[in-house]
Amino acid sequence: MPHSLLIAFVVFAAVMFFTPGPNNIMVMSSGLTYGFRRTLPHIAGVTIGFAFMVGAVGIGFGTIFIAFPVLQTILKYAGAAYLVYLAVTIAMSGPPKPGETGRGPMTFWGAAMFQWVNVKGWVAVIGTITAYAAIASFPFNIVLQVLIFFAMGVASITTWTLFGSALRPFLTSPTAVRAFNIVMAILLLASLYPVFMDA
Repeated sequence: MPHSLLIAFVVFAAVMFFTPGPNNIMVMSSGLTYGFRRTLPHIAGVTIGFAFMVGAVGIGFGTIFIAFPVLQTILKYAGAAYLVYLAVTIAMSGPPKPGETGRGPMTFWGAAMFQWVNVKGWVAVIGTITAYAAIASFPFNIVLQVLIFFAMGVASITTWTLFGSALRPFLTSPTAVRAFNIVMAILLLASLYPVFMDA
């Protein structure tokens, strides 16, 4: 195993996970709005869903997108539309009222399925499969990539959620929570920049 390439991949994975992106912004907002415990299904959906996507693409599912490039375009714009919807939802969110059950944080399956339309996620997957395939022989390279991404995902998503949760004692009024979520929604929309630059 080329240790230098493995170290480079770990750095790449850390940068992709810890820098601001749709997943991090959403879990931070959820941590503030709903708390850490209620955001756990969202955390699990992101980490497991993304690791599964890396494995599926690495094993060969990605050949479908190579054979049918239009699917990449469809996913890209479907993801952008969904991000706009999520941004609006986050911007309209305030702290849940006592006894309110009509809304809540993103579910496990919602977060897992979101990975397939997450533009930043696809950048990470494509970079992984093309540039870091030589970290080990196939299929051990895919196993290693999945495990590293899963570990980085758990560390990153948990950190961002805890950061959002830590703000709860300071942002106590519904107005403050709403203002924070509006800022998060704007940042989420800003994450669409690569989509339209690549159009």
